[in-house]
Amino acid sequence: MCSVKAGLRIDVDTLRGTRLGVPTLLDVLKRHEIKATFFFSVGPDNMGRHLRRLLKPAFFVKMMRSKAASLYGWDILLRGTLWPGPNIGRSCDYVIRSAAEFGHEIGLHAWDHHRWQIHVGTMSNTTIRSELTKGKETLEEIIGRPVTCSAVPGWRCTDTVLAEKERLGFAYNSDCRGNSIFYPLVSGTRLSQPQIPATLPTYDELIGENGINDNTYNEHLLSLFRPNQLNVLTIHAEAEGISCLPLFEDFLINARARGVIFLPLKDVVSGFPPLAKTAQIVRCQIPGREGWLSCQGHFT
Repeated sequence: MCSVKAGLRIDVDTLRGTRLGVPTLLDVLKRHEIKATFFFSVGPDNMGRHLRRLLKPAFFVKMMRSKAASLYGWDILLRGTLWPGPNIGRSCDYVIRSAAEFGHEIGLHAWDHHRWQIHVGTMSNTTIRSELTKGKETLEEIIGRPVTCSAVPGWRCTDTVLAEKERLGFAYNSDCRGNSIFYPLVSGTRLSQPQIPATLPTYDELIGENGINDNTYNEHLLSLFRPNQLNVLTIHAEAEGISCLPLFEDFLINARARGVIFLPLKDVVSGFPPLAKTAQIVRCQIPGREGWLSCQGHFT
């Protein structure tokens, strides 16, 4: 049986995902002897403000198709709407530290996940720098060591974001969708921090589409893994760590039976050649997801 190496990244977007989803995922990963990369949001949880997007037909359809209320919980869907959102890092610092103590790689997802996902396209350099710096410094204070990787919310990245990240000394970033590791090109300049794109779809992108349901989801997802290619799977603490936890553990059992070996992203990028090809990050759309995303462009 040929083994397939795959990067496993876990995005933690909310207070609920941090408090409830992360501890259960830590237990599951320990049982299966897997190390992963956790990307944490550490500022205010204002995710409920996404409900305003229900006025957009594509977002409304996605919410209905993925059964968002049962998947994520009403506390997430209303968080930050009627009252200011709670600070995740301050409320759940012990959970974030436990992930680091378990030996998982810890990276920055966001300061304010909702604000980033909705407004990053129009944010100024100063605002982007502030969001990144606050998040990185808060996370470093919590875990007591440098944070050397990051992944933007919703795969929404701009050239301004990439330039600001260069100032913060990350070893790599995972800000886009694509098919291979590359160095981003901004205004004709090759940046120093490689990108590890997510290559595989997420649960909320697939479920309810093309007849895929919880009974067929794992089999379909496993069919997308490829030997001798970059495989990077993104799961969410709010989904796979809570309502989809049994489904995820079944996935891990079946993945191991098929020779899939999960790694933190730092091990995926280890040894990546410094003179590798470059590519721009461009806007794109992906089936099952509302709005624009950042994707790997053509190699130069």
